Amino acid sequence: MKFQILSGLSLVGSAWGFAPSIGFGTSRQSAFSTSLEAERKPFISGNWKLNPQTKDEAVALASDIAAAIGPDTPDAEVALFVPYVFIEAAMGAVDGKLQVGAEGVCPEIKGAFTGAVSASMLQSVGVQWALAGHSERRVIFGESDEYINGQVLKLLELGMSCMLCIGESESEFEQNLAGSVCAVQLKKGLAGVSKEDMSRIAIAYEPVWAIGTGKVATPEIAQAVHAQCRSILAQMYDQETADNTRILYGGSVTPESVDELMAQPDIDGALVGGASLDSSKFSRIINFQKV
Repeated sequence: MKFQILSGLSLVGSAWGFAPSIGFGTSRQSAFSTSLEAERKPFISGNWKLNPQTKDEAVALASDIAAAIGPDTPDAEVALFVPYVFIEAAMGAVDGKLQVGAEGVCPEIKGAFTGAVSASMLQSVGVQWALAGHSERRVIFGESDEYINGQVLKLLELGMSCMLCIGESESEFEQNLAGSVCAVQLKKGLAGVSKEDMSRIAIAYEPVWAIGTGKVATPEIAQAVHAQCRSILAQMYDQETADNTRILYGGSVTPESVDELMAQPDIDGALVGGASLDSSKFSRIINFQKV
């Protein structure tokens, strides 16, 4: 479990391993992030992936999760990204208490694209949010940065919102390339996205080595990379846009890790995989407590 025993110094050094063209090293970003943290509404989301196996199970799970949102729940946006076939059933089950989004989208609107689902189709059933760029789509399904950018742009074109997922592999992390990878994925994924449209974008930093492995980036690692991602956005747009953009952490988030993660000034939420399939675990994550 080498990711859990790195010293604080080496963590910062690893997470700050960015390309020379990206200028960091000042304290300005930390000051801005801390002062504006309260203005970024937390966003807790679940990604069901290829789960559960039946509509009845999906309805029961969505209902139990919605029931966990009460008067004492933190003021946060909550969403579930679910398989296409369960979207409408899940919407009915949550009764407006949280958003139900799609796990992906085709950048084309219509035509000979067998098996694809378009943004307009999703919009027609009430979907506002969709994922783009998840590592499993990049690696298993071969979705390129250009394809992912097409998804982002199509969602924005229709007035919808997108959660752009970025993150490095284990080998890239070990080579101190986390920042370089995130910079490339951000710049390519957001190509053509205007400053004004960034209000409908959320970023999910998911170190690939932590997805579904039980390994979690320490709060220090996650915070350092999140701060760097915000600095990249400031270079791409401006400081105000960067400070207003929500950056979520994903990668084996659990009830045991969520509180410390959410206490970090640049971590604005979580994209949760396995734990979102357990209503008691995800309910605890929704009802996080800052430490």
